[in-house]
Amino acid sequence: MKNIKIEYEYDGSGFFGFQRQPSARTVQGEIESALKVVLKEEINLASSGRTDRGVHAYMQVSNFFTSSKIPLDRLEFAVKNLIPEDIKIHSMKNVSEEFHARFSAKSRAYEYIMGWDRTAFETKYVSGIKGKVDPEKLYKILEPIVGRHNFEGFRLTDCSGKNPVRDISEIRCYPKGENKLAVYIKGNAFLKSQIRIIMGTALAVYFEKRPKNYLINKLKNPDSKDEKIVADGSGLYLCDIEY
Repeated sequence: MKNIKIEYEYDGSGFFGFQRQPSARTVQGEIESALKVVLKEEINLASSGRTDRGVHAYMQVSNFFTSSKIPLDRLEFAVKNLIPEDIKIHSMKNVSEEFHARFSAKSRAYEYIMGWDRTAFETKYVSGIKGKVDPEKLYKILEPIVGRHNFEGFRLTDCSGKNPVRDISEIRCYPKGENKLAVYIKGNAFLKSQIRIIMGTALAVYFEKRPKNYLINKLKNPDSKDEKIVADGSGLYLCDIEY
């Protein structure tokens, strides 16, 4: 059996999320279908993480096992010609049997791009907000997230993760053009919709929809039944995975 690692990107606007679904178009489903046509085998991708509906990836990593003897360059060429244009494969590589796209990853990072004056062409790629955001002020709201915390109050109730504790190692806020701001969040792993809930919570505090200590209190008192303010996913990008 060969273990093959795939690195790729995708435009999430046309997918019902990443994870395979029986009656919906997903990123995992499209790649597995293409691999099945070429390899004549059922393929099960293991991936670094699963993105929500409409969320994009500059960089995603998966791996799969196959008994096929098709040369790797021919396999890559064939799959690239079968997958839709909103997925682009960067590379396919043979890796050791021990490599696992999810469990071997040391960290993941996301970039969240928001805009207060979006063009019509940005609606699927930039999350809309009602007013201008100062990066330093937003960073001060987000800064308490850095470190090891129980994020029970920052995940959806159907999240399958058993352990809600996560390590956030870095947060940055910076301008992205004249009318846009980006937030970079890096951690060891993330829970279902965790980034979107973090951003929804922080923006609610920024625009004074919630008290100044609202985010900090959610961290100090983790509760699965707590309010979840989920930000728009269109501006969220999986951007880096470290191994």
